[in-house]
Amino acid sequence: MSLGFMSAQTPEILTLDQALSLAEQYNPQLAVSGAQVQAARAGIVTARTRVNPDVNYIGGPQNVRLPTATGGMLQHWGYSQMIELPKIRRTRIEMAQIGQETTEHALEETRLLLRGAVKQAFYQTLRRRGEVGLAQETVRLAQDLRQRVSVQVDVGEAGRLELTRAEAEVAIAQTFLRSAQLREVTALAELRALVSAPLAETISPMGTLDPAVTLPPLEDVRQVMYSRHPSLARAGSEVRHSQARLRTELALRTPQPYWIAEYEQMPDLRFFRTGISVSLPFFNRRQGPVLEATAGITAANASVSALQLDLRASLERAYGGYQVSNQQVESIEAGVLIQAQAALDAAEAAFRFGERGIIEVLDAQRVLRSVRQDYLNAQYDREAALIELERLRAIDLGGNTP
Repeated sequence: MSLGFMSAQTPEILTLDQALSLAEQYNPQLAVSGAQVQAARAGIVTARTRVNPDVNYIGGPQNVRLPTATGGMLQHWGYSQMIELPKIRRTRIEMAQIGQETTEHALEETRLLLRGAVKQAFYQTLRRRGEVGLAQETVRLAQDLRQRVSVQVDVGEAGRLELTRAEAEVAIAQTFLRSAQLREVTALAELRALVSAPLAETISPMGTLDPAVTLPPLEDVRQVMYSRHPSLARAGSEVRHSQARLRTELALRTPQPYWIAEYEQMPDLRFFRTGISVSLPFFNRRQGPVLEATAGITAANASVSALQLDLRASLERAYGGYQVSNQQVESIEAGVLIQAQAALDAAEAAFRFGERGIIEVLDAQRVLRSVRQDYLNAQYDREAALIELERLRAIDLGGNTP
């Protein structure tokens, strides 16, 4: 259902699979992560590229100052090439390759978070639609009760106060309906933002809140998370990247020589010279970069530990939340919902026969509405916990772990 000011055109049906597919195609966050992977691949090409040589030319006239000298043109050609040490080149390429792995894991993490967010938003719209349905049913019951009370007032079987109470209940129900419709519109807007695709003006998510599933033991779920979650894989890549950076800094302590060749032509002489140029590491032994790289390894290892603790806490929270919400759903289905409906039926029957007043009917309606709302919330909470468990187990990255 939607607010009255929205378009009356036929809404576009949107399933969960369609929403996920469109999000992967159009969401800009995923596009940014994909571009970062492309940049990292280009970084490997950069790391493998050889250093360009340097060529120089110097020329000028040679003036005669002594009678025995020869005047003419003086020309000098120079060529130098850095001789890159194999260990430096190897560690540089290794760093670039690990950087690509890190961005690929970051892309998987972004995709996992996006799919989880789309699922949450999709089921949130179903929840809000259910709230609108409950609100509409509440309005219908209140209006029906007001109609019956109005008839009783007209025939003198009930006082004007009863009709006032019934009209107040209708106003409250209509306010509740408008609030529910506004929440539905907000949920639809959030879903649109995550999907990021050009959808129709009005959309209608099609689906249901899934039934309960049997979860594996918590320890099994934890082991799956540790072995599959892309955040942990990314953090591990960052540790290896820091280690490769340290090896690079240590390798750079060894000076890289330059091969130099020169050819010089004088008016009466010609010279060809070749040699090696090496920077002597007397003052700069790269102490600072080595210490920075060492600190980077410590920070990366600490980040892995912190991430493991955070994921473990999130897993235990989602696992426990699923069990609690599932128990609440089962409890409501087992008796509370039936009892609340029976209480309303009994109150309405007693009201029709004049054995009870309108207060008892209104109280029974509020109890039933509250139970139905709790039931809907518990269903959504169970679904949200299951989505979080799927995200932590990285099921959306190709796995089908139950």
